[in-house]
Amino acid sequence: MAVRGSTRTVASGAAVVGIVGGPGVRPRPRADRRGSPANRRGARVTVAVITDSAAALPTDLATGADIAVVPMWLTWRGRPEPEGTRPLDELVTEDRVTTSAPTPGEWAAAINDALRTYSSVLVCTIASTMSATHQAAVMAAGSVDAPVRVVDTLTAAGGEALVVIAAANAAQSGADLDECEARALHVRDRVRLVATLGSLDHLVRSGRVPGIAGWAGKRLGINPLFEFRDGKIRRLRPALSPEAALDRMVGMLARSRVNGGRLHVVALHALALPAAQALRAQIEQDFAPATSFIGEFGPVMVVHTGPGLSGLAWWWEEG
Repeated sequence: MAVRGSTRTVASGAAVVGIVGGPGVRPRPRADRRGSPANRRGARVTVAVITDSAAALPTDLATGADIAVVPMWLTWRGRPEPEGTRPLDELVTEDRVTTSAPTPGEWAAAINDALRTYSSVLVCTIASTMSATHQAAVMAAGSVDAPVRVVDTLTAAGGEALVVIAAANAAQSGADLDECEARALHVRDRVRLVATLGSLDHLVRSGRVPGIAGWAGKRLGINPLFEFRDGKIRRLRPALSPEAALDRMVGMLARSRVNGGRLHVVALHALALPAAQALRAQIEQDFAPATSFIGEFGPVMVVHTGPGLSGLAWWWEEG
């Protein structure tokens, strides 16, 4: 099966191929004496890891682990733009912004680019229940005559980021494609994401959570809480204040603790950095996590959730 249309023409007439590893270029991996990708110990790395921008990976983490990132798309005032082109605060004030997944051709371009350096590719996508991104990546993988696997992370944002980072760490340690895929699936089955929103207006408009419109109208003055797990958004008991919502999320993380386990956690936010900073500080003080960073929702996610979201994504690694 041939996948065509690996470029998308934007309003200005410029063609955009999948933006990889930051602003339009793939990070240059370390190399051994023969020029093959290598880790810090000089061992050969054979697996490339690619994800979509819904993972909201900080650029330094993506670059450091040689993770390629394919952008989601926004249509703003009739013009298609790759995610990250326009300031987030400009987008949230516009009611007519729509979103779209990377095309199969854009995924194929990123995969083929990776195969110039690596012998196999693992793609980790946002939950297939939330976006056409996963199916587009599957189509692209089927068009490539090389070992390519596609993992549905069943989550998004910081949860997706934790799955991707685990897979990339496995790849950087010298794991083969089977081992990297197994690692991604292992973390996917353990990762949790909970969040709170100041307003349900954007979620109601998005239509992504069935039945939420009536629930929203009856819950004025409270702070709704959600869990995104196994590809589904589940409403949790609401909190009576923003502070109570944050405490509830930390409590959920604490109750899920594994004896002797190492915590990997992301403090999430959408234009709510102080809340994410407070969450991260509390988690680091109470749990001494092995992995901890702040993940900002990208524009595509914020179009659906609205500003003011804060949350946690985490998993416990058994000791």
